Amino acid sequence: MNQHAKVDIRHSTCPHDCPSACALDIEVIDGRSIGRVRGSKQQTYTAGVVCAKVARYAERIHHPDRLLYPMRRTGPKGSGQFARISWDEALDEIAARFDQAEREFGAESVWPYYYAGTMGLVMRDGINRLAHVKKYSRYYSTICANIARVGFAIGTGKIAGVDPREMGVSDLVVIWGTNPVNTQVNVMTHASRARKERGAKIAAIDVYNNDTMKQADIKILLRPGTDGAFACGVMHVLFREGYADRAYMDRYTDCPDELETHLTTRTPEWASKISGVPVEEIEAFARLVGQTKRTFFRLGYGFTRSRNGATQMHAALCIPAVTGAWQYEGGGAFFNNASIWQFNESIIEGHDAIDPSIRWLDQSQIGRILTGDTDALKGAGPVKAMLIQNTNPVTVAPEQALVRRGFAREDLFVAVHEQFMTETAVMADIVLPATMFMEHDDLYYGGGHQHISIGPKLIDPPGECRSNHEVLQGLGRRLNAVHPGFEMSPRELIDTTLKKSGHGDIETLEADLWRDIQPDFRTSHYLDGFAHADKKFHFKADWANPPSGKPGLGPWEQMPPLPDHWMVIEEADEAHPFRLATSPSRSFLNTSFNETPSSIAREGSPTVMIHPEDAASLGIADGDAVTLGNTRGETTLTARLFDGLRRGVLVAESIHPNKAHIGGHGINMLTGAETVAPVGGAAFHDNKVWVQKATSASGRKS
Repeated sequence: MNQHAKVDIRHSTCPHDCPSACALDIEVIDGRSIGRVRGSKQQTYTAGVVCAKVARYAERIHHPDRLLYPMRRTGPKGSGQFARISWDEALDEIAARFDQAEREFGAESVWPYYYAGTMGLVMRDGINRLAHVKKYSRYYSTICANIARVGFAIGTGKIAGVDPREMGVSDLVVIWGTNPVNTQVNVMTHASRARKERGAKIAAIDVYNNDTMKQADIKILLRPGTDGAFACGVMHVLFREGYADRAYMDRYTDCPDELETHLTTRTPEWASKISGVPVEEIEAFARLVGQTKRTFFRLGYGFTRSRNGATQMHAALCIPAVTGAWQYEGGGAFFNNASIWQFNESIIEGHDAIDPSIRWLDQSQIGRILTGDTDALKGAGPVKAMLIQNTNPVTVAPEQALVRRGFAREDLFVAVHEQFMTETAVMADIVLPATMFMEHDDLYYGGGHQHISIGPKLIDPPGECRSNHEVLQGLGRRLNAVHPGFEMSPRELIDTTLKKSGHGDIETLEADLWRDIQPDFRTSHYLDGFAHADKKFHFKADWANPPSGKPGLGPWEQMPPLPDHWMVIEEADEAHPFRLATSPSRSFLNTSFNETPSSIAREGSPTVMIHPEDAASLGIADGDAVTLGNTRGETTLTARLFDGLRRGVLVAESIHPNKAHIGGHGINMLTGAETVAPVGGAAFHDNKVWVQKATSASGRKS
């Protein structure tokens, strides 16, 4: 007689690098495997919706290509030749190589490197505890949100805004610098609710007619890096035509009269020449915003991908301060809720062991660091050994030519703790198999909403996979890294962190499932004043003293104090007549899900969107192999003719593996790692390139 499998519905939180941090209902089958994953209806932001790639998570967690055992490299670097070893052998060798590097070159020659392959606090951030205790080089996280965060906080005083669920009661939702259909599906849940229930309009502002713009009522198509000019043109109209709320500005903002005077020359005609948006579209959008008190500005991570991104974010954020939209339910702005969590991660990260004299190294400049750039190394010695968790820099980091050269160094020891044999793992000396989020305990927050939650272990991992914390414990013992955090279980670390943060204990949070910690209406709308010392929203930005990040980086002295178009972007020129944006795809998340069959099937091979008129001028047909290049390198991929972008603009969605590109050189061969003002960052969407038709499958140019 056939027995039916027992299916339990368990709860967790999506750990991937996405602001939605969706609340999940997960089918656990016989306590050993998972089935369908659904968005939970019990959590009001997720509201029962989850992206397709996470809904099919079973194909990722039970993938036949998962790493299952520790391995040591047996062939040349990058050959992919490995042999299975035991965990003791692997950890002993890593510890021995780290100790050797420390003896010969100093502790700072070891650089633990990580990012947001998981957003769980224990598994993501615990690696910092090892760095702090051992006095290894510290890590400055710059590759994602720094630029946009500082642009938002420079206006409001902190990184927090209106309850994002208020999109559902807005009359106009402006989705700017983000493509949530691809990247934050729940934004569309709440915006669509407003349209259905209130007749609200959805406006999308972006550099190409993406899947979000296709669903929008108002479509604003910009040239990359020109959002600030567009915002100034809009505000010019708001002042000129009487839509500026002067009573609100007098009470809540720092210098409205100075802003108005400044904007007199930032006309729609001026803005149109820079942004490519027709004058009539700028004026129509401004009037709609001015006439619609409940306008919600959902500002996205696209701002953080440009050299002038901080100023652009600030300029866009100034619009609801001019109209006074912050006063109304469904009005105001939101980017991220980083300031509301107040998590004390001292035990997870070992804050008591921090030595401020130890250098920090910029995550985005890993290529320069590994190839000996003196400035990137802060004038000190080389990096000789690395432990890498939760990231895949050989594919995702900018300046790939340097990154690949650095990882090919014979004198560099690299240990990679991973779930799959990524292109970074292929370059490693030791590869360790890692758990996935349903196979360990962790603590989560939602950057794009207001919930905190426990993600409990639901099933046992396959093979000999170990969690990040277990690896750090094993290395800590071998390296004589003494700290209470190494002696605690993940649940104990979570419990201690919650108590230190004023969030109660782990059992209480587990009972809550997803705890809503959204501040009250007056706080969220800054009705008792903004978070600056003067309680004002700042039209005039003090870039020398930003509320977040490390100040004084990049050409910060050149940043305009008032909203403007800052001409620091990588402008097209005669040799490089196109501007390239490397935008996120729908079925990959950075390089997560690159290995799942459904995501691969949907995304296909790497393509670049090019305007048909531009293609015709170059003799390029749809489906042709084309090579893109600049001073950093070249990549070859397939042309996709697309009229949903401005002429002179190219868009390549997603980060495909390097090996998926014709010739094996990925899109980040073209992206730069120059330090972005004022707090560092990487300008992934800010690249000037040339385009030529490729003549062969190898990608050689005509």
